[in-house]
Amino acid sequence: MIRRHSAKGEWIPSSGQWPVEPQDDVRVSNDRIWIDGCFDFSHHGHAGAMLQARQLGSELLVGVHSDEAILENKGPTVMRLDERVMAVEACRWATRAIPKAPYVTSLPWITHYGCQFVVHGDDITSDSNGEDCYRFVKAAGRFKVVKRTPGISTTDLVGRMLLCTKTHFIHSLENMLAGEEGPGGEEERKKTGEAMLQRIKDYATDSSGLAPGCDVWYWHASRPAKERRTTQSSSSGERRLSAGNHSNPHHHHHSHHAVKEEKGKFTRLVEGKGVKPGQAVIYVDGGWDLFSSGHIEFLRLVTQTEEDAAKDRGWYTDEAKKERIEKAGEDYGPVFLVAGIHDDDVINHWKGINYPIMNIFERGLCVLQCKYVHSVVFGSPFSLSKAFLLTLPYNTPVAVYHGITSFMPLTYDPYAPAKSLNIYREIENHDFQNVNAGEIVERIMKGRAMYEERQRLKGEKGVTEEVEKRRQELEKEAERDKRRREVEGQFGL
Repeated sequence: MIRRHSAKGEWIPSSGQWPVEPQDDVRVSNDRIWIDGCFDFSHHGHAGAMLQARQLGSELLVGVHSDEAILENKGPTVMRLDERVMAVEACRWATRAIPKAPYVTSLPWITHYGCQFVVHGDDITSDSNGEDCYRFVKAAGRFKVVKRTPGISTTDLVGRMLLCTKTHFIHSLENMLAGEEGPGGEEERKKTGEAMLQRIKDYATDSSGLAPGCDVWYWHASRPAKERRTTQSSSSGERRLSAGNHSNPHHHHHSHHAVKEEKGKFTRLVEGKGVKPGQAVIYVDGGWDLFSSGHIEFLRLVTQTEEDAAKDRGWYTDEAKKERIEKAGEDYGPVFLVAGIHDDDVINHWKGINYPIMNIFERGLCVLQCKYVHSVVFGSPFSLSKAFLLTLPYNTPVAVYHGITSFMPLTYDPYAPAKSLNIYREIENHDFQNVNAGEIVERIMKGRAMYEERQRLKGEKGVTEEVEKRRQELEKEAERDKRRREVEGQFGL
């Protein structure tokens, strides 16, 4: 290996030592785009950058920095490298993740993987010396800028956890999109709602980032129907949890009283590809807070389980594939996965404190960007009812999947209706089973001093980055003035 010309002296691997295939250099293509970062928490800001980058080419390679490089330049990560790589690879717009990519973006690295251009948001990212991480690719003319997603960052999310704020909650996404909820005057709320709906449409695109992909729905029903049990008797298989969980002051006995079932009303927010002939409609639901490796692995296992069943049915035979292409004009998978997302108030009712850390809009975008998801239902009920299941836009699902949860003191089974319809399926524990919002907050709290220092340094670093951004703007302005004077000179102006 040889040493690279960078502030950090990072290594350029030789053949056989690159983190992922290919080991030999790839022909550089304008349609192959590189983007890199820490990707600590797979929040929708990261997904937004990947979406915009993917729209500029036909392939998107995503460099993911190592835990050690991030610690040296920025501070401790919350998620491990394997968790961050998993999140990137689950994004529908990412072609491949490249682990342990240099913190200061390297021309030899992007060239080896055949990428002509590097894409980054319109903010400045600097290394521990305060220098621009993209200075080499900028100097080479191989840098493209996209808009940074406003209002979200890893720093913001860590701040919500440390300060236990609730100001990010959305009480009614339906009203927010209509401009009837939120800060500011009527005109400002209307513009905010329109921008949010447009963002949902953008994230509901297919793997190209340019064509329709996911269907998006909103389920309108009363809060009791969304929050509480809507069956009149508990299942014999009710969940038994530790006494410690029952003492949570946020949970009240009256919360368990059954309420009348409601069909509710499904409103389509975005029209996607819809269900294709032969696809199995699968329903899953949850809070999806701090969308992480635990959620992703669950969705992957659900998809894999159904794909295995489809294989046994002959889905992947040449004859079946040919028939699908002749009828639909393209091939497609056997699974159509619908993800229900609970309202902020519903999650806070059950979990208390300042959960969810991400509001329903943010959580929805995180779910939409995941390649395993084909449809999203905002405002889904915490406890399923037959009325809800039987009136889903795609008719009754062939299966309702759930993992094993144990954080809430339920005196009834939220999935009893699905079990009575014989469509309930459970995914067993997996390696990322415990990686959820509670686990992530616990990681933050255990290293609270480190993360508070990171927040402080981030603030100070932000000043440095603003200075660097201003310097680059002045350089561009000076270059424009120079070119203008040259043109004026040529024409004797």
